This record gives sequence, structure tokens and C-alpha cells, in this order.
Amino acid sequence: MKVSVFGIGYVGTVVAACMADEGHDIVAVDISTEKVDAINAGQSPIVEPGLGELIERAVKARRLSATADVARAMADSELSFICVGTPSLPNGSLDLKYVLQIAADIGKSLKTKRDWHMVVVRSTILPGVMESQIIPLLREHSGKEPGKDFGLGYYPEFLRESSAIEDFRNPQVAVIGAMDARTADALKSLNADNGATSFVVDCRTAASIKYANNVWHALKVSFANEMGAICKASGIDGNKVMEILCADKRLNISPAYMKPGFAFGGSCLPKDLRALRYHAKMVDAPTPILDATVAVNHLQIDRALAAIAATGKRSVAMLGLTFKPNTDDLRESPLVELAERLLGKGYRLTIYDRDLQVAKLVGSNRRFAMQHLPHLNDLLVDDLASALRGGDVVVVGTGHKAFADLRPKLAAHHHVVDLVGRDLALRGHPNYDGAGWADAAPQRTPITVIRAA
Repeated sequence: MKVSVFGIGYVGTVVAACMADEGHDIVAVDISTEKVDAINAGQSPIVEPGLGELIERAVKARRLSATADVARAMADSELSFICVGTPSLPNGSLDLKYVLQIAADIGKSLKTKRDWHMVVVRSTILPGVMESQIIPLLREHSGKEPGKDFGLGYYPEFLRESSAIEDFRNPQVAVIGAMDARTADALKSLNADNGATSFVVDCRTAASIKYANNVWHALKVSFANEMGAICKASGIDGNKVMEILCADKRLNISPAYMKPGFAFGGSCLPKDLRALRYHAKMVDAPTPILDATVAVNHLQIDRALAAIAATGKRSVAMLGLTFKPNTDDLRESPLVELAERLLGKGYRLTIYDRDLQVAKLVGSNRRFAMQHLPHLNDLLVDDLASALRGGDVVVVGTGHKAFADLRPKLAAHHHVVDLVGRDLALRGHPNYDGAGWADAAPQRTPITVIRAA
């Protein structure tokens, strides 16, 4: 392909050099004459292992050049990558001036260009920036409609400094946000031979994935450091603890527990989190991440209450009460706390849980139930239909198979508060609210997964 890369920085330089090394014709664009001259001299303007050799080879092969001339770069390419920086402003927001300036410049060149051209943002931008700022600028300066008269996409990069070339060549995942099929196809073709699994989504989702990745990495570093501090204060090797934690690919380093939904509960997680926080206080090791974990868990219950209150209805049918399906364990179930708080606020409550029989509860499980919901037996009904008749608000609390085909059983007056998100058909209900996901509106682009061969 013929590609123009706007921004000769830590991302743009690597993208330009690696794509040229793959055989594409690349022109890199920057307002800095120093960076332009360095590329044209076959030298790297940044320090990155192996990058200088790639640039030198690509320039000698005439597959890579640099310019400050936007019009020339646009004329000589069919695809433009925007790779300029988006630094932080003092208040924490993004400084978008470089992205917006490039978008305006590209728009002006698009105005006179007859051939189909694709504009793809690789700079890190927040969800919604494409729609609220970049698209209006491109439309204003080009007089053309994105997705119709020219291609548009958001293609986040996942390159780490000091290992950027390896990350470019061997990605595990490629995230492709596109407004049109031609741009999506072009970006898919760039990943056809690198072994990546490609996910084709809308631009807003692609931007969210970029942030989820980076914030997750930051959280992992801080979590490991917090555990290391507790271990050190306890005379334990934190490296060994984290090494063995990461060895479990089924639960620890895996999709397990990594889905939005309701608060955690049960007999282990809350108890052990409390115990470790207490121990950390005894050895004088602050635990802001563990403390925040408790706060976020309580906040999720608050959100569920707010969603129920927002319906304006006063009768609630809770589907599920145990902390997870296929068990009768009520201990520290967040659904028990939700039920308790609803009753305290005067809601009429009906509960259906196929795994639950009060007469069979024993030991600490029974004590917990009677302490928090002493009239539980009066709240329970024997079948799903009775529960649905008893509530204007239907709270889906667990992913039990008994609730798998719920949509046809709902009436028009029902308001659904979904804390699980397993039954996608529920999202088509006119009164639907999901715990951690937007309603699946028909116009939203579905996720397409292209798995590596």
C-alpha cells in the first residue's frame, strides 16, 4: 500500500519504518525539519532498539521518505495514519491540538483529491472524540462525508517503548475501528500475516479498548507493588508470590472475573480481602488499591439501587439471591444486601431462586440469611412466572440457566435491570438497563472477530 504517516514520534516512526520494511511505500510527515531530515538521511529521530537499521534499509530501498508537505504526502498515498501525540493538560484532559490540526490539514487536501482515500487515527483519543471533534473538522475542511466519500477509522496501537518493533511484528490482538467496509478491509489486510486475532468494532469501542488496555497495565503494576509491600513487611518474597500467581492461566491470568456485572461476594473474596487489609495495617503497609476494591464493590450495589429507583416503580422481582448460580450459599451475597436495602426503602419485593430453599439452609449460611432477611421465606416464590407477576422491575441477578430465555416472558410494562449481561436478547426490551454496558442499539457496529490461522 501507499501510506502517509503523520507524526514522526515514538509511534509514527516505528509504524513508518516497520511498514516500509514489510514492503509498503511510506511517506512520513512532520513539521519538524530535524525529524524529516533525519529520516531522509536514513537515521532514526528517536532511540528504539533496531529502529535505525530498519530506517536505513527502507530509505536505501526507496520505500521510506519524509516531508513537511501535507499535500504531497496525501497525493502520494491512499491511506493516512495520524500518529501525533496527545499529551496531558494540567487538568488531566488530553491536549488534542496536534490531532485536530492534522485532521484540518488532511481535510483540506481531501477536498481536491478525487481518488478514494482512507484516514485512520492511531493517536490515543478518548471515546467520542472522533465523533465530536475529528469528524466535524474533516467534514468542514473537505466538504465530503466520512465513510461515504472517504474512508475513516480508528486503529489503536499497542507498542511498548524499547520493544516496539517486536510488538508491531507479533501482535496478539489487532483492534480495528472503522466507519466503512473498505477501510476495515484495508486494516484487516495489514494484519493478515502477523498472527493477530483481529476485532472489527466501531470507533468508539476501539478507543475504549485502548484505554482499558493501558489502565489495566497500570493497575497490574500498582497491584504487584502493593502486594510486594505487604510481602516485604511480612518477611516474604513478593516476587515468588506474584510469579506463582501468574502461573495460573485458568483463573488469574485469564478472562475469569474479567466481565462487567454485579459486585463480588460469597464466603471467600470479601472475607479474605478484609483479612489481608487488616494484616497489612498490622505490618504498617498501606493498601490503597485493596481499599479502593472494597469501595468499588459497594459502589456497584449503589448503582443497581440507582437503576431501580430511576424506573419510578416500587415493586421489584429479583431473579437470583445467592452469590452465584448453582449454589445455595447466601453468605455475603451482594444480592442479599441489595434486597435488604430495597426492603429498607419500602419496595415491594419478590424473589425467585431455583437453588434456594430456606428449610434446607444450615449453619453459618442460615445464620447470615436470617440476620439480613429474617422474612426471607415470605419473599420467595416457587416459579419464574409468579416472580414476574410480582414486580414491575425485573432484576436479573445471576446467570442461572433458568433465566436464559427470559425475553419472551417479559411484559411491555416490565423494566429490566440486568446485572449479568448473558442474555443478549434482553437488550432488545424497550425498558432495559445493563450494569456495565450500553444498550445494544441496532445501528451500532457488531464485533467481528477474525482469528489468526
